[in-house]
Amino acid sequence: MVDVTVFAALCDAIPLGCRIIMVGDFDQLPPVGAGNILQDIMAWGRIETVKLTEIFRQAMKSDIITNSHKIVRGEYPDTVRNHNDFFFMHEDEKALAAATIADLVTRRLPKAYGFDAARDIQVLCPSHLGEIGTLALNIQLQSILNPEGPKKKKINRGGFVLREGDKVMQIRNNYDIPFESTVDDSVGAGVFNGDIGTLKMVDFRNSAALVEFDDKIATYPLESCGDLELAYAVTVHKSQGSEFPAVIMPVLAVPKPLKYRNLLYTAVTRAKQILILVGSEAELHAMVDNDKKAKRFSALKFFLEE
Repeated sequence: MVDVTVFAALCDAIPLGCRIIMVGDFDQLPPVGAGNILQDIMAWGRIETVKLTEIFRQAMKSDIITNSHKIVRGEYPDTVRNHNDFFFMHEDEKALAAATIADLVTRRLPKAYGFDAARDIQVLCPSHLGEIGTLALNIQLQSILNPEGPKKKKINRGGFVLREGDKVMQIRNNYDIPFESTVDDSVGAGVFNGDIGTLKMVDFRNSAALVEFDDKIATYPLESCGDLELAYAVTVHKSQGSEFPAVIMPVLAVPKPLKYRNLLYTAVTRAKQILILVGSEAELHAMVDNDKKAKRFSALKFFLEE
């Protein structure tokens, strides 16, 4: 996930003689920013590299893990078993797929497994757009999990609103937002792209909002709330680096530029306990078949060789 700018800053900051150990997954999505550091350094061939490929006995009990390895090898995941932790629900209609996803999040998984619908279950979508994109699913899930009420204050965000009690995500780094730790009495500043929390309070009198993340409560000036989005459903790209007890992913009407293997692999490996794919088996197979990663012409390998 590290781009060339961040890695250059790291190399400038560390002292001579410091050892760097890079740990990453080559098969996941490349960084959002420019470059492909891990791939280029491995391709250089001058750095000692260890690649872990063996599935150990404990991990073999998980269909999430065995199917993720199948996807990496270009093999189709098992969509028939549906009895362990990896499930496929066939649905060819986008409206019905959206309704199925909403029912899984709000009723079926909480009832069957005791999951908290907002905290434990994450919908991951290939795209923002369409009936089963993040924008539409967030509005649908918000209406069920956190409907409008006379005492709930809200913030208008163009095409949607943020209400007190909503699950939200910070969508860019902001190093100036103050926070108090919920672990100890420390204070600090900074919330970061991809942080997921709950909008606890909107205070119009003081022009501020409180957002509770895993280990801190951040105080946002209302003008900084433009960096917050609903997070009942997020894109696979935004989820990279995170894990969730339960993941639901629509695999239907996937836009062609996003219909590729490492996006599917990244989504599957975000789930810790339960993964459910909802959609078309043909779409799923098309994603597995497409192993063309986004090309990155960083020239780093060339400069290292020179």
